Amino acid sequence: MARPSKLTDAQWEKIGKRLLAGESASSLAREFGVSKANVSARFSERVRNVKSVANQIVATEAAMSLLNVSEQLAARSLADDLKAISQHLAGAARFGAMTAHRLSGIAQGRVEEIDDASPLNEEGRAALSDIAALTKTANGAAEIALNLLRANKEAVDNMSKGDEPEDMNWSITLVPAVAHEG
Repeated sequence: MARPSKLTDAQWEKIGKRLLAGESASSLAREFGVSKANVSARFSERVRNVKSVANQIVATEAAMSLLNVSEQLAARSLADDLKAISQHLAGAARFGAMTAHRLSGIAQGRVEEIDDASPLNEEGRAALSDIAALTKTANGAAEIALNLLRANKEAVDNMSKGDEPEDMNWSITLVPAVAHEG
């Protein structure tokens, strides 16, 4: 079990902000009485991510400034549409996964009804037919969720390698949709 930190959350937050402002990890480590390795371990990836996002925002704003006003509006509208599509797909994936789970449970219930001594009697064949249909439907219901997981895994793998998407003209970033209970 790790030792508790000598610093409070507020102190760590202050260090993070100062790192982003350009101060060195070693000077901050000395000031706060912790090791540079500790500061680096806690913030190196987060600082890199924040700087990467900031650079993306700057690049996007620069690209937007090259467009006329109507093109800027069209670009923002398209971005909003892509976010909405992403949220709807995430919702469809969630509901598809729930449907697949439910159908698999029903199929499992039918498996319990099969007589092991004579599984191919009339009742057994009917149960096997039901199980096959339920399983096929469950697999189909899970397809959207599985495809989104694959797409996200590929995107994350490519980002971790530093690869850019091959075709930026239709790249969609999948945004998890917020669950609404109703």
